Amino acid sequence: MEVSYLLQRMEAYRGLAILTTNLKDAIDPAFMRRIRFVVRFAFPEFGDRVNIWERIFPANTPTKNLNYKKLAKLNIAGGNIRNIAMNAAFIAADANQPVQMCHLLKAAQSEYMKLERSMTEAEIRGWVQEEES
Repeated sequence: MEVSYLLQRMEAYRGLAILTTNLKDAIDPAFMRRIRFVVRFAFPEFGDRVNIWERIFPANTPTKNLNYKKLAKLNIAGGNIRNIAMNAAFIAADANQPVQMCHLLKAAQSEYMKLERSMTEAEIRGWVQEEES
């Protein structure tokens, strides 16, 4: 019933509609027949993730000692990077501090729990020692 309703709405709508998903295989075939364009975005490689991290915070965001290459070792998509950055900014603001690696580590751990994944030693190697110095 829900699929039929949504299909009717899609047929009646005359504007531009954008559907995003990371579960293409879960889209009903009837929906796929009505989608004109499918754009695939490749999973970001290390260099891409460095670039995303370098641009994720607005210019006026207070940050301190961020290591973008270490952050880019987190093998995650851009949406997850955004979630981590936002959560870290809230954690830092709550502590009345600039965003630092320790805040990003806490936020990353939270994001990985949502993904039901564990952070690997290679991903976080050096973060703790850096904060303790």
